[in-house]
Amino acid sequence: MFECYIGIGYSGAQTALTRLKGLQVFAARPGERSFERWNCGSQAAETDVNWSRREVAERLRDEVLGGTRFLAGIDHGFSLPVAHFGRHRLDAWPAFLNDFVTHWPTHEDGTVVDAVRRRLMRQRNSAWVAAPPDASGEALRLTERWTSAARSVCLFDAQGVAAKAAHAGIPWLKWLRDEVGDRLHFWPFDGWQVPEGKSVMVEVHPSIFRRRYPREQREPDEHDAYATARWMADMAARGALQACFAPPLTPMERDVAELEGWMLGVR
Repeated sequence: MFECYIGIGYSGAQTALTRLKGLQVFAARPGERSFERWNCGSQAAETDVNWSRREVAERLRDEVLGGTRFLAGIDHGFSLPVAHFGRHRLDAWPAFLNDFVTHWPTHEDGTVVDAVRRRLMRQRNSAWVAAPPDASGEALRLTERWTSAARSVCLFDAQGVAAKAAHAGIPWLKWLRDEVGDRLHFWPFDGWQVPEGKSVMVEVHPSIFRRRYPREQREPDEHDAYATARWMADMAARGALQACFAPPLTPMERDVAELEGWMLGVR
């Protein structure tokens, strides 16, 4: 289905320009047994250089514009729970992206997630920073409730890693969308069916499949990116990848997932 399968281990730490050890990228190509660790700047860099969030987004943009048809799995949430859409009167994911970036411009140089959160709290914009109570179930997206280990994208204090990664990464999804237009398909927001001839971005949760593959000498963040690329390539080789794009959801659940997003492989 694709020329390249890309796994991205994400981090919401520091700024968009900071090179972070937690940002890791691995890639696999159909028919090849090796899995390549991408270093910042080129696929075959002689020395290991960590990525920044801006550089990851720019590399994906360049791959799309260069004609590579890839499937990229990235381990941060692409949206917030459906209750957020109701509170802010948003009816679709593109509207959410526009609104989100207005309040969380974490793609801007020098901007830190924690600093934006503190500013919003001071501005009485608590609807943007306070998650609903756990007891209501509204703090978790549907796809998170369908897994045993996924963490909420909006609970900073209890589960800040997932929340920070999502709030740092979502503006870069909009940036990519603005840069390449409809050449990049964001699943499932742009449709559950994967179109021919386009690259595709999906959300993944590496804990679902990381233990399938020996860790060897890789650091945890490296292994998450490696396992993501390898799992997607494996599913393609087995002829099972297409089924991953069609989770068994009811029509009502699909409507929710088209706002909240879905993790590839959650069924």
